[in-house]
Amino acid sequence: MSLKPRVNDKDRIQGNGSADVTIVEYGDYQCPHCGAAHPILKKMMAELGSQIRFVFRNFPLSEMHEYARPAALAAEAAAEQGKFWEMHDAIYENQSSLSTRLFMDLAERLGLDVDNFKSALQDQSVDEKVEGDFESGMMSGVNGTPTFFVNGEKFDGGAEDLVRMLHEN
Repeated sequence: MSLKPRVNDKDRIQGNGSADVTIVEYGDYQCPHCGAAHPILKKMMAELGSQIRFVFRNFPLSEMHEYARPAALAAEAAAEQGKFWEMHDAIYENQSSLSTRLFMDLAERLGLDVDNFKSALQDQSVDEKVEGDFESGMMSGVNGTPTFFVNGEKFDGGAEDLVRMLHEN
């Protein structure tokens, strides 16, 4: 399966925007496999970030994970204040204690304007971003998390396999 739609300016991107290698992760903030992959991906970006364009798309498995969608909304609400990646990392680093209260605490810790953060959580555009990411995952054949795409093609393997493949190339 290939990635639909292609990476675009609505995506959350870090690393080298013009890199030859683009990795897209469809993730769920409450998924234990995504939680386990997070430190591996952080290390990968620390080592290879200048050679990779890394994209995160929300794929909350809401039926299984009560806080997956609220966490995705919290990350996207933080993005309104330019702190997507900081919230993204903080949520994964506190995955064992996800709650609405945690998201508010993290917003304060990250120095966000908490009133603006709260209103962004209710904002239609934030909801549409999460929904759009999820729909793109469905169109791209994602059926679990984390699912990775490398240069637009579905990657069969986990974060460790991804890092191994990058080091070999």
